Amino acid sequence: MQVSQNHPASAGIHFYHQPVQGIYQISQSNLWHNSSSNGTTFSFETCKEQYFTLESSPATTGLIGCDSKSYACVSSNRSPFSPQGSQSYHSDHHQSSDITYGSPLSGYSSPVDASDLKHRLRELETSLLGPDESDMVDSCGYSIDSGLPGASPMAKYDWDQLAEMIPELNLREVLMLCAQAVSDDDIPTAVGWMDNVLGKMVSVAGDPLQRLGAYLLEGLRARLESSGSLIYKSLKCEQPTGKELMTYMHIMYQICPYWKFAYISANAVIAEAMANESRIHIIDFQIAQGTQWHLLMEALALRPGGPPSIRITGVDDSQSFYARGGGLKIVGERLSNIARSCGVPFEFHCAAMSACVVEKDDLGVRPGEALAVIFPYVLHHMPDESVSIENHRDRLLRLVKSLSPKVVTHVEQESNTNTSPFFHRFAETLDYYTAMFESIDVASPRDDKKRISAEQHCVARDIVSMIACEGVERVERHELFGKWKSRFSMAGFKQCPMSSSVMAAVRDLLKDFNGNYRFEHRDGALYLGWINRAMATSSAWR
Repeated sequence: MQVSQNHPASAGIHFYHQPVQGIYQISQSNLWHNSSSNGTTFSFETCKEQYFTLESSPATTGLIGCDSKSYACVSSNRSPFSPQGSQSYHSDHHQSSDITYGSPLSGYSSPVDASDLKHRLRELETSLLGPDESDMVDSCGYSIDSGLPGASPMAKYDWDQLAEMIPELNLREVLMLCAQAVSDDDIPTAVGWMDNVLGKMVSVAGDPLQRLGAYLLEGLRARLESSGSLIYKSLKCEQPTGKELMTYMHIMYQICPYWKFAYISANAVIAEAMANESRIHIIDFQIAQGTQWHLLMEALALRPGGPPSIRITGVDDSQSFYARGGGLKIVGERLSNIARSCGVPFEFHCAAMSACVVEKDDLGVRPGEALAVIFPYVLHHMPDESVSIENHRDRLLRLVKSLSPKVVTHVEQESNTNTSPFFHRFAETLDYYTAMFESIDVASPRDDKKRISAEQHCVARDIVSMIACEGVERVERHELFGKWKSRFSMAGFKQCPMSSSVMAAVRDLLKDFNGNYRFEHRDGALYLGWINRAMATSSAWR
């Protein structure tokens, strides 16, 4: 990428596919690959074809199904976790216990703090510049702690020499060092890492960390655009058609259990809660295609004495509309056909709007119906008190509580990116999505073009949103279960215990997936994890 003299912007941002050949292990610093670490070093692969996905531009572009002014801040509505913003200065303090952050495959069990990074920067500076020149830089007052843009000694690196050392570098460490430079507003250093090192280390067809690194690099570049003289207005992307996007979603749905975990656990909870009800109303705040209710209808159809009548209210948004290739009428027709085949009396109600603007009258609640509500990976898109005085996240929970539901199911990513400052959010995103990309990697060949497209269309935009966007533009704002538990409690909910039959349903689901997936019942919730990293939680409330 060529950088102008006026701002650190590029004419175009690309995902790189330049695999590095050869891995060497030396002991000078944790920046290098070390055979004594707990991590597994994946082999680099060569692929002749080059894949480009997102491309940046300072110009605003109109995009189908995107409401935000910044496409970087619009997530695909069908990531492995569903997608749908204030600049925060306080980290969330609710931590997940027992299941530790970081998968052994990543070889990195916790985020690197700033002081540790500064120490490593000094080590690398000394190794490249030599102790004499390094001391001279310090004596001139250009320290890492100076806080002056462009003043870091890293800006004096011989980037050509560092580029030659790429096969020996640890990609995770370099990503963290680049993020630290971005966090410190050290633009020359950040751009140096991006242009001379990271761009040559990442690949959308490489190992899990290389693939994730491509998207993190895209987010870092986008963030620099936002902090410079040009506001980052959009990320151009060749939009897939609705049919193509559904194919990508189906790929992710099949190779990862995250969405099935949400639906299977919710179906089991609702079936138990409604065992003796004759009229059931389900409000789904992420209706998507609606096919998740097929299994529940089949189960209720077999109930002794005949099936209950079922009414489903589907909440929609522009991304869902685009992915389906049409409005909620499509969902209603599909569900009506399923119900007819099962012999279940059925009615569908449309709520074609974002969950942020839903009001009581939009949900069509009727007296005499037993109400169930499902929030599948959707509440983290709602702005909270750190973004807006309206606090739609808590407002929606209070609204649902006022409807007196018999049960509410809630499934979310177990990640902490809502109010964390940028650097900590980057470290959390790196750790969380490393585990996700590892879980994808075991289920699909690395050179599978469909898998590559699925990742870039269903995951990349979420990552770019978390890294590049602040304020109301950032739509990906995850919280840990402890914080969600507090929110539900403040809204007046009480947690429902998970029965043995619900847990059995999830265990049966995981039999079809890699053995590195973990399942745990803790704090009244179900945790789905990858090796040692908690990935998602499912809970029930009333």
